[in-house]
Amino acid sequence: MTTSAEASRWPLAYIAGTFPLLSETFVYREVRGLRQRGWKVMAVSLKPAAAVSELEDLQADRVEVYGPEIRATLLGAVRELLSHPIRWAITLGTAIGDAIWPGERLSVSGRLKLPMQAVVAMGLAWRLRQSGVRHIHCHFAHAPTSVGMYAAMQMGIPFSFTGHANDIFQRRAILKKKLQRARFVACISRWHQSFYNLKCADTTNKYEVIRCGVELGETKEPATEEGQLRILTVCRLVEKKGIDTLIGAGVELNRRGIPVKLTIAGDGPERQPLEKLAAELGCGDWLAWLGEVANSRVFSLLKEADVLALPCREDSRGDRDGIPVVLMEAMASGTPVVAGNLPAIGELVEDGVSGLLVEGNKPAALADKLAMLWGNPDLSRRLAAEGRRRIESEFSLGTTLDRLERRFAAGQNLRESRK
Repeated sequence: MTTSAEASRWPLAYIAGTFPLLSETFVYREVRGLRQRGWKVMAVSLKPAAAVSELEDLQADRVEVYGPEIRATLLGAVRELLSHPIRWAITLGTAIGDAIWPGERLSVSGRLKLPMQAVVAMGLAWRLRQSGVRHIHCHFAHAPTSVGMYAAMQMGIPFSFTGHANDIFQRRAILKKKLQRARFVACISRWHQSFYNLKCADTTNKYEVIRCGVELGETKEPATEEGQLRILTVCRLVEKKGIDTLIGAGVELNRRGIPVKLTIAGDGPERQPLEKLAAELGCGDWLAWLGEVANSRVFSLLKEADVLALPCREDSRGDRDGIPVVLMEAMASGTPVVAGNLPAIGELVEDGVSGLLVEGNKPAALADKLAMLWGNPDLSRRLAAEGRRRIESEFSLGTTLDRLERRFAAGQNLRESRK
């Protein structure tokens, strides 16, 4: 699709905590998509990223802030001090002020990080200047946006960010000030948009719903095999994903005489406790652990599954998901989904229409939902078709890129009008 941005593409920087990361498909898809549309996008990773063969095109020219490149970052900070001493002092002074008056609860360690992040941000600013970067977009509202905000301040350019989940709940830092200073904020859901308005009311349309879009590939024909329900989940194994609930539901389904094949793709800190739980519940070879898988394999796994189940919930520390990308990928592929009934997820999955929703801590209730799909191809086909339509209408990567391009171009036009 041709957009108004075509006449005003200019160098951007995209900042993430670790880039590229297999599990953060939404970040590298945006970078690839923007590059394919003619934007020059410099990828910035705060931490070193492990080499992954399918992401080689994204690893070749990225800039790293910490790790082996910390020396180059600190050297850049010195060069910034020598070339822009007044701005350097203002940026560092702002960070110190943010640490003293964060505007919300922030731990002592969180406060101490801000001036240090400002110093590395100024080192990054020097490196970004060499590529002519004119706008910084950050994924995740905690450290990536802190560094991106101070780097943009040092360079005198705008920044924007996309918040997700853990970064705006457990690991939040000066969120209100970031909302005030950003040129725009990409909201992955209407719930996020409302949340930001509660933190910092906006009347300028700064907070726009810009989803984490997925590619619209081929679809499959959903068909539950008689006698077996093939359940797939793909996620990082953490408490908020509700995988213990899913395992319990699998046990319950088998108890009801519904044979199950449950495949768990993913890894994380909860893997050992979950494996222990599975052993205690007597799970047999109907449960398979795949570990972390490449995104290129996810679609093949979806083709073999009757349903993608992800009973997300709020965890014991108050963290919860936004809209998991794997739910969108499953719906785009024509696989019915059963998901946790969280506010943001409800914008993607309408219960009984484009999928099924369930409380993420109730194994028996999840078993009930999954049992509805067993041997019921008509229901599976209806949910799959509506799920695909929902992705096409609002959650496609093309729609996401259109909205981002319009925002980036509007910032360029505003900048030019002020010259």
